[in-house]
Amino acid sequence: MYVIRDVQRSDLAALQKLARELNTVNLPDDERELLRIIDWSARSFDARVKNPFQREYVFVLEELRSERVVGASLIIAQHGTRDAPHVFFDVYEKEHYSANVDRHFRHRVLSIGYNFDGPTEIGGLVVDPGYRGGPEKPGKQLSYVRFLYIAMHASRFRERVLVELLPKLEEDRRSPTLFTQKIQDAIGEVGPETAGARQMLTRIGFRYDERIDPFDGGPHYSAATRDVEPIRRYRRARLSDEDLAADAEPAPGDIEARLIGLERAQGRNRFRAVRALCEFRDAEVRLPPAAREALGARPGDRLHTIPFE
Repeated sequence: MYVIRDVQRSDLAALQKLARELNTVNLPDDERELLRIIDWSARSFDARVKNPFQREYVFVLEELRSERVVGASLIIAQHGTRDAPHVFFDVYEKEHYSANVDRHFRHRVLSIGYNFDGPTEIGGLVVDPGYRGGPEKPGKQLSYVRFLYIAMHASRFRERVLVELLPKLEEDRRSPTLFTQKIQDAIGEVGPETAGARQMLTRIGFRYDERIDPFDGGPHYSAATRDVEPIRRYRRARLSDEDLAADAEPAPGDIEARLIGLERAQGRNRFRAVRALCEFRDAEVRLPPAAREALGARPGDRLHTIPFE
């Protein structure tokens, strides 16, 4: 079983190891910058960053048996401010007619744009290669936990959610130069490692914005926050004092798999989440003992859930 929790300073070495797999602006392979990101995340979770739209939240995935951090993801409450605007290229086609040759020509055009009051952004998703795939779907858990947290605190986030997907890359992991024919053909496309993420996102309501990142050409996908399927199906309940049997099976309309979160007002781990079967009974929910223990939950605790199919 995995548990997803808020990042801690003690996770720095593990987070930097994960950052080497990704090395993006949101999760760079730089110890000093990662420490700043960790500290800002801690201040965001406990609301020491007063403006909610300046907060950034980093989640880590821990394998419970080994206590090893094997994945990470993040939320940026607002991407795009007066001091650091959200910069992008709008992608559209422009048609021209030449009377001399009596032909129409169609060109793909990039137009730079800026956003100073931007959307909420989700990013920084990476899983240790040795833990990718499998029935527990660790990558999907790290992706969905962001929707769970947004659903729990809707007023802290913008009305639209953005994800900037990685583009097709060269063999040396570099993005091809803009305006060559090769990159023109790849505009709006994602790399093979990102195809699964795109499929998952489109299934829950995200759509291609006809925009790309101006630096690496990665496509932008977004959705209205309230329309994202897991957020729309958010549900909360108090933990029952009765456990769900450890050998329980999913049953339509009765027992279902969900991502379940618990938040504490204070303490080292402000947030924890697990994937587990749960059974709702009026205002209460029953969990298997292992899930309850992983959360550190007690009967009567308020739990927050979204479907995890």
